[in-house]
Amino acid sequence: MTTLDRIKILCKERGITLSKLEQELGYGQNSLYAWKKKNPTGANLAKVADYFNVSVDYLLGRDEASNEEKEFEAFANDPDLLVWYRNLPEHDADELRRLRALWAIVKDEREKQ
Repeated sequence: MTTLDRIKILCKERGITLSKLEQELGYGQNSLYAWKKKNPTGANLAKVADYFNVSVDYLLGRDEASNEEKEFEAFANDPDLLVWYRNLPEHDADELRRLRALWAIVKDEREKQ
């Protein structure tokens, strides 16, 4: 998977287009598509990584998990939370969605401190 492929996935997850990302970051039109054939600068990679809250290594394919995935995994592996989750009657996608929403609330509160 290329850096551009990872960026496309991140855009899709956030509900934005590559064009919108380029506008938000102050890049020229189709500048991200140029990354197919030429390597981006470290500064441009860092700008995209910061925008999505991922590492440059993640964008380059050196680290398979994004920062958000790692943070969620650490949160989800809390022993007390695991006991609570295992005691739920059923494990389905809706419960996982609610757990992620709970994690987002906890994360927002930590960032405000």
